[in-house]
Amino acid sequence: MNDAVYSLDDIVMRYGDREVCRVSHLDVPPGSITVVMGPNGAGKSTLLRMMGFLDSPTVGDIHFRGELCTNGSEPSLAMRRRVTMVFQSPALFQRSVEKNVAYGLEVRGEENVQARVTEMLETVGLSHLAKAKTSTLSGGEAQRIALARALIFEPEVLLLDEPTSNLDPESVSVVEDLISRIVKERGTTVVLVTQNVFQARRLADRVALMIDGTLIEVGTPDDVFTHPQDARTDAFVRGVMVY
Repeated sequence: MNDAVYSLDDIVMRYGDREVCRVSHLDVPPGSITVVMGPNGAGKSTLLRMMGFLDSPTVGDIHFRGELCTNGSEPSLAMRRRVTMVFQSPALFQRSVEKNVAYGLEVRGEENVQARVTEMLETVGLSHLAKAKTSTLSGGEAQRIALARALIFEPEVLLLDEPTSNLDPESVSVVEDLISRIVKERGTTVVLVTQNVFQARRLADRVALMIDGTLIEVGTPDDVFTHPQDARTDAFVRGVMVY
């Protein structure tokens, strides 16, 4: 029996006459980091938005924990709340760090908000900035607050769209360590989009490569980086321009 968190079959996304994403099949195992990599315009973010239930494919089936979420079967609110997405450029409110992290819990009317915010800021290593205004944060700090705001809901799935693309090397390392720790300690399933082959090597349990809107290869890091089945995969990981 397939225990995948996501199973995607024969997915196609079109905008008018333009096809922007095609996935014949993709399974995402639970408690793992699946890295979707590829150049700009490869369809990576489109795929992530469909997995986050923000967009529906033109055709094809998406199953979440075995439940169909497409073809007229809309994901329930409860299902949507099991998945949280963090975008490339975090949009933070112009208020304190702790107020940003608390916002979603307050909107939902949940309990023990302050205690949960305090714990989450400790998790991302930013307790000392609880009272700081978000306008004073560095890029790396802002991204960690965006992660804290997502993780405070204890989602089953965390979707990350280029989470370190604009960060300095030290901040990249901090964010990557946080992602790895969340998976190890909480069993969170992560799907991370990146153009960075080195980041994929560091983080991925599974790698999915997209070229020209099509998912062309999926496998373990060793499969994809050392024994690729597609010549385009070999060219991409070696830095040869194939797009």
